[in-house]
Amino acid sequence: MGGTSEAAAGRRQPIVETAIEMTARDGWAAVTMTRLAEQVGVSRQTVYNEIGSKNALADAMLAHELGRFLTAIGAAFDRHPADLVEAIHDAVRDVLDLAKGNLLVRAIASATHGADTELVPLLTTQAETLLVEVKAMLAARVEAYRTGLSGEQIDVLIDLMTRTVLSHVVQPTGTPAATADGLAWLASRVLAEPARKPLRYG
Repeated sequence: MGGTSEAAAGRRQPIVETAIEMTARDGWAAVTMTRLAEQVGVSRQTVYNEIGSKNALADAMLAHELGRFLTAIGAAFDRHPADLVEAIHDAVRDVLDLAKGNLLVRAIASATHGADTELVPLLTTQAETLLVEVKAMLAARVEAYRTGLSGEQIDVLIDLMTRTVLSHVVQPTGTPAATADGLAWLASRVLAEPARKPLRYG
């Protein structure tokens, strides 16, 4: 059973990676199942069997890249099991470094400037899912540290960090290292001086 699953993953990954390269190079409109099959060296039916529709391909591309970003975040936290500020610093820097050379991110960024209007709606519909996954992973990692913050305060900190990093992924205003320094400083202030009263919503 496991061998069959691994074989399927082995066929699927090259298709998704080739689609990402093709999108970055030629635009989303130029990506077809026939061209993908030719590039990967499989039949068009294999591409349909592994991926499904073109919309499903966009989802698979996003999931593939999200996995790379989550791996980078996890590695940053693993390097600093006792220092949350340093973990945040490295996670921000590494994510922004990865985004800088990321083919799919580049394709989305160019699309938002009018180069390819078809791809953006497909991916932005997944933005909420992406945010939820990243925040859940960060919440699980931050829980291992003694922060002195309530659960609601941690949620606010994670939301702020996640949205700020995503805005820098799409439109960076400084180097990854400089942005990481700034957000680490902000986190250090929050963690040193947590709010005296619980946050109230509504």
